[in-house]
Amino acid sequence: MTTNAVLQGIRVLDFGRYIAGPFCASLLADLGADVIRIEKVSGSEDRFLSPITPQGDGALFMQMGRNKRGMTLNPMKPQGRELVRRLVATADVVVANLPPDTLQAMGLDYESLCRIRPDIILTLITAFGSGGPYSQRVGFDGLGQAMSGAMAMSGTPEQPCKSYAPFVDFGTASLSAYGTLAALYERQKSGRGQVVEASLFSTALTFMNGTAIEQDALALNRQATLNRSQTSAPADTFRTRDGWVLVQSVGGPLFERWVALMGEPHWLEDPRFKDDISRGDHGEVISERLARWCAERTSAEVLQQMEAARLPAGPVMSLQQVLDDPHVAEAGLLQRVDYPGLTKPAPVMRPPVRLSATPADIRQRAPTLGEHTDAILGELGYSDSEIAALREARVI
Repeated sequence: MTTNAVLQGIRVLDFGRYIAGPFCASLLADLGADVIRIEKVSGSEDRFLSPITPQGDGALFMQMGRNKRGMTLNPMKPQGRELVRRLVATADVVVANLPPDTLQAMGLDYESLCRIRPDIILTLITAFGSGGPYSQRVGFDGLGQAMSGAMAMSGTPEQPCKSYAPFVDFGTASLSAYGTLAALYERQKSGRGQVVEASLFSTALTFMNGTAIEQDALALNRQATLNRSQTSAPADTFRTRDGWVLVQSVGGPLFERWVALMGEPHWLEDPRFKDDISRGDHGEVISERLARWCAERTSAEVLQQMEAARLPAGPVMSLQQVLDDPHVAEAGLLQRVDYPGLTKPAPVMRPPVRLSATPADIRQRAPTLGEHTDAILGELGYSDSEIAALREARVI
């Protein structure tokens, strides 16, 4: 472990599933916390999503499991509940994105945790949060996108579109890690633990809040316009002779440079294009002009001229092109990490935020199923014979 890691000495129990909980714990692990990922005895479902190894371990788990130790545990058995109690007694944070009734059954509700360790921090992630009629509903990232207005404002009026990237999950994980760090800082000052509560719905509403505020103030009832922005222009995707590019322009200076590139100086005097919102209102006209210009050029030619004019633009890249991108390589954004069963190391994204004095990093690969169970139980005082008995009883 890095000796100057921010969270060195902090232990996190990761009872998360899929993305929101596990990635929150991953971010804490990147900062040096000792994160113990706790799975079902046969392996939790998210381990096996998009399998890439002969034993079925999935691509997402390569990312979510980095820097964690892994153990298996059935907390619904009496010996499992005792094991949970002994684990919690050593922990600073418990991360769980499980329904409230499941938490209670596992002894992971806040009251139960506090009886074991009064200053514990419980980072709780649910689909809809507490206090409303949806609070008991289960859900995934897509529901956040669907019920926040994000899907309605993506795609077209005839076909709402969900983002392939689960940004609500990753956003919730990031906000949960932020809340957990704040709770750890508060505990350092006051000695008190607390519940950090996040939800997919709250994250999605946060991301869509500006558009919701505009709707409340002006009742514009905006409709989706695929990739074209409605609040500035040019901002859209455009087909070139050999691919697609995205151009995104906000602000008068960028528009002036774009007008010069297009050779349309009279557009600077056109009242339809006087400011960002006016240009957004007439974005179809601007997009049509730029579409004709792009259609006559290759993507490389478009991007070279856009860069020369200092206009934000980039290619629409395939995943393989992302993996082969020179900036990704030279900036060291992906770290190749070995994993048992893989024919070559997996390209795991490094921590996305860099700290100059106390850097986060990838210290170890994701754990195989139950890889560190015996070592962790040994730390808790279990003997080899006791560990063997727990395994025989399928507690671990």
